Amino acid sequence: MKSTRHLTPLLIILLLALTGPLVHAAEGTQENMSILKTILHGGPLIIMIWLCILGTSMAMMTFIIQLFLMLRDEQLAPAALIESLRNTIHAGNYQEAWEICRANKAYIALVLKGSLERLGRGKEAVETALIEHGIREAQNLKTKNSYLSVIGVIAPMIGLLGTVIGMMGAFAVLGASGVADPRTLALRIGEVLMATASGLFIAIPAFIFYYYFRNRATIVLVNADDKLNRLIEDIPFDELSGVRVGENFEAGAGAPEVSGGSHKVSVALTTNCPTCNGVIQPGQTPCPHCGGVLDWA
Repeated sequence: MKSTRHLTPLLIILLLALTGPLVHAAEGTQENMSILKTILHGGPLIIMIWLCILGTSMAMMTFIIQLFLMLRDEQLAPAALIESLRNTIHAGNYQEAWEICRANKAYIALVLKGSLERLGRGKEAVETALIEHGIREAQNLKTKNSYLSVIGVIAPMIGLLGTVIGMMGAFAVLGASGVADPRTLALRIGEVLMATASGLFIAIPAFIFYYYFRNRATIVLVNADDKLNRLIEDIPFDELSGVRVGENFEAGAGAPEVSGGSHKVSVALTTNCPTCNGVIQPGQTPCPHCGGVLDWA
């Protein structure tokens, strides 16, 4: 993922921390021992646990960066996209608005695209589609945030596993040599404390950012939904009954049968046939798509 390049400075800091000095007292003298050496001293199980902790921390940072980039008003509802959709819908070019939505991956485009496909079924069907597609797309956005909660739960458990293994080693040393070898005993206890601290070090920020992004998602989604409702509020749903917008538009599927009468069309308001919703030039009659006679006002 592109956002993983932002993790490079964090990995450098982590490596520096792993090679930092850890002072141990033994027989009245001090010896510098890095955290990395302490981990390696713990054996294969401790090494595997620390690899899990490192992978969990990288996943947490990746999700945090992605959510910072995703949960923004400009990302969910870009101003340029809204302006383009507003002009297109105001002109009555609903198929063109659908094409614009299909070409964009923003939240507002994904929701509006599904709603425009029900345009010919009336206002209630369009509003229901807004709710359905909005819930689905909002759930996709919130899924990444739920992973932060999972990491917040798993990280302390990984640390606890390292604690249990370290305590087993500490008691094994204590049972074998008593207090005659305090350096080895202190080393085992150090492994226990580092494993516990590392799990909490990951879990605490994971939960903080989880609740922050949960509230942030609610705010930006409400703002995006409000802009969506403003886009469709002036659509003349009664006049568009039976109109088909979407994949089958070009084939004219679902278009109502043409009656023998003519239809008044305003040059200032639309460039679409009121019968089949086909794109036409102002003043053009009959409609080249369905053959209906148009009486231009």
